[in-house]
Amino acid sequence: MDWTLEVVIVPVGDIDRAVAFYRDQVGFELDHDTRTEHMHVVQLTPRGSGCSIVIGDLPAQNEMAPGSLRGLQLVVADAAAARDELLSRGVEASEITVFDERDGGTFFGFADPDGNTWAVQQIRARGEKPLIPLEARGRFGEGREV
Repeated sequence: MDWTLEVVIVPVGDIDRAVAFYRDQVGFELDHDTRTEHMHVVQLTPRGSGCSIVIGDLPAQNEMAPGSLRGLQLVVADAAAARDELLSRGVEASEITVFDERDGGTFFGFADPDGNTWAVQQIRARGEKPLIPLEARGRFGEGREV
């Protein structure tokens, strides 16, 4: 039986501010933004990822304090290009650190407006062989343009 991690709840203090950050500055795809009189829940997915983040105000989403999530990890094919992209969109990012010259040993980090932290790891092989093939991307695999 496969067990897949598909959603991580990110605790934020201001949902609209977090959506603007993750969508407009970091570049995550907005999957849905659902508001009713009882709740506001948003799902965003990093391009090429099989796992999304969810932010919202349901009781289970409010169990963690805003900004308390540490070390979520993203993977990119080119750390320098990814860092430059974030910087150009106004995201403060740490300098690139090479812990190991082998593929997978290069990292940098950033934080969202609430202080949740992200590590970005370079794995060059992802550029040639992405985990989610282009034709399978999009919500439920309908092949969204990238």
